[in-house]
Amino acid sequence: MSVTHRVGAVASTQDALHALAEGGAPSGTAVVAAVQGGGRGSRGRAWASPAGGLWLSVLVREEARPALEGLSLRAGLAVAGAIEALPGAPPVALKWPNDLLVGGRKLGGILCEARWSGDRFLWAVVGVGVNVANAIPEELAGRATALATHRPGSTPAELEPRVLAALRALDVTRGASAAELAAIAARGAVAPAVPA
Repeated sequence: MSVTHRVGAVASTQDALHALAEGGAPSGTAVVAAVQGGGRGSRGRAWASPAGGLWLSVLVREEARPALEGLSLRAGLAVAGAIEALPGAPPVALKWPNDLLVGGRKLGGILCEARWSGDRFLWAVVGVGVNVANAIPEELAGRATALATHRPGSTPAELEPRVLAALRALDVTRGASAAELAAIAARGAVAPAVPA
């Protein structure tokens, strides 16, 4: 059974879980915070993480090198499905490479970080931030949204177990299946073309 560490406030669930991984925490271990003081998104951008949102990270360890390519989109697909499983939830779109969107506005994001020793894979941490019932910072009001805006009464507590189960169920030993690729494309996320 996987362990979930719940904390009131932390600088970053990603950093807290990397520290637990260094200490030998097993795959599936998670850190969930009520508030993050130093949450981050892709390219090190600050991620506002006040009370009322879902801020968590899940540890992935594999003996064989996992298929990390596309992991953020596969995790996004899993999280989108977990959100949509809530009665009355709105449809969730994906935006390359790691955004969750509702009505064209950012609902959340996925951040995947791996640790290596030379060319040997050690672990990966999949971080998820979802605006649930938290206030959206004024400067992001036109670009971001919260689940409770579209589904009144939504709480992080009802979403957390669904998201954790979905992430822990991801098979990271293989790349995306044809069905996953089709589902990702159907949600609007298409990988940019790679020049020949």
